[in-house]
Amino acid sequence: MSSEYVLTLSCPDRPGVVAAVSGMLATRKCNITESQQFGDPVAGRFFMRVQFTSGLPEDELRSACTALVPELSMEFQLHDLGVRPRVLVMVSKLGHCLNDLLYRVRSGLLDIEIVAVVSNHPDLRPLTQSYGIDYHHLPVTAETRQRQEAEVLTLVAHYRAEMVVLARYMQVLSEDLCGKLAGKVINIHHSFLPSFKGAKPYHQAYSRGVKLIGATAHYVTADLDEGPIIEQEVARVNHTHSPEDLAAMGRDLECLALSRAVRWHAEQRVLLDGHKTIVFPR
Repeated sequence: MSSEYVLTLSCPDRPGVVAAVSGMLATRKCNITESQQFGDPVAGRFFMRVQFTSGLPEDELRSACTALVPELSMEFQLHDLGVRPRVLVMVSKLGHCLNDLLYRVRSGLLDIEIVAVVSNHPDLRPLTQSYGIDYHHLPVTAETRQRQEAEVLTLVAHYRAEMVVLARYMQVLSEDLCGKLAGKVINIHHSFLPSFKGAKPYHQAYSRGVKLIGATAHYVTADLDEGPIIEQEVARVNHTHSPEDLAAMGRDLECLALSRAVRWHAEQRVLLDGHKTIVFPR
C-alpha cells in the first residue's frame, strides 16, 4: 500500500539540489506527483516542495532525507498527507470565520480536523457544539492573561493540536505564548497590514475614502499584526458603500483569505523565508 507524502526543504541555492532530491526518491521507487521550487536571489536560498507516493515506511524515508542534510546544508520537513492536521480554533464574539471553517471541514473542502474551540466569550458555544466539537470558555483580563494562556497551552497539548487558528480572536497573544507556538498560529487581520488597527476598522476605512478593502492572513509573532503574510484578499469599493457595506464585504474577504491560508498550511505549501513566506499553491 502506498502513502502520499510531502517533503519541504530549504537550503543554500546551488546547482544539483533538484537532482539530488529527485534522485534520492527515484532510487527508492517513489513516484513524484507534484514538484515546485523557488530560488530567492536576494537571500541566496532555495525552497522546494515535493509531493510523492511511496510504499516505504515513513522512518525509512526520513532517514533518506536526513542523509542529504550534510551534502546540501538543508533543513527539511516530511509529512504524511494521510494524517489530517489537528486544529484548535480561537474566537471571540464574531462567528463568520469560525462558521466558514466548520462548514468547509464538514463539506470536505478543508482537510483538517478541528479538535476544539476556545473563546473568551460564551456566545459561539451553540454553533460549535452543533458540529459536535468541544467548546472551552476561557475569559481573560489583564490580570488573568498569564493563567488563561497557560490553560490554552494545556488544551493545545491535551488535544494534540498542531495548528492554532485565530478566527477573529480579539485578544493579543503574549510574547511568551507566541514563542511557544511559533510557526503554528495563523491569524486573520481585517485590512492590509498595518492600516486601520483597533476598533471599527471598516468605519476607519470609510472615513478615509478607501477604494480597496482587504483581509490578510498571517503567522502570529510577538510583533502585533506584523507576522509573515500567507494570503491576502481584496475587493474594490467606492463612495456609495456605507461602513456597514464595507464590513459585510470584509467578512467575506476574511473568510476567503483565512480558509486559503489554513488549507495551504495544512498541505505544507507555506515555507518561511525570513519575515516573508514562500507559498506553493495548487
